[in-house]
Amino acid sequence: MNIEEIMRYLPHRYPFLMIDRVVRLDPGKAATAIKNVTIDEPFFQGHFPHYPVMPGVLIAEALAQTGGLAFASAEESPGEESGFRLPILAKIEEMRFRVPVSPGDQLWLYAEVLRAYQSLAIVKVEAKVNDTVVVQGRVVLAKAPDQERSIS
Repeated sequence: MNIEEIMRYLPHRYPFLMIDRVVRLDPGKAATAIKNVTIDEPFFQGHFPHYPVMPGVLIAEALAQTGGLAFASAEESPGEESGFRLPILAKIEEMRFRVPVSPGDQLWLYAEVLRAYQSLAIVKVEAKVNDTVVVQGRVVLAKAPDQERSIS
């Protein structure tokens, strides 16, 4: 799945789209994605200038986006016109941050849907760099309400 296909399922855009490519997708069940971490990421300006480390919350977001793709891909046709309800992060459970992620790392993101309901999913997530687990845990995703929301 390339970036254009990813953007059909996820509403995120620069600088908050945290997935560069999906290498495996088992609709409704699992997904594997890649995030290439570069020094050009805007968060490295302040996190931290002399010791750049990808913020853990952004790794958790990348994992949630990967889980969202796995969960949402069970639906036939994404997009606003189809009534598609996008998954949003509802809860982070037992997240462990084991190793810092730095510029030049390729972050492999794994998500497995453990339980899925009509509008809720519990997803096991894990991130690796060079076969080393850097983050693991679970996220709960909920499909957004059907109603339109405006931002003031």
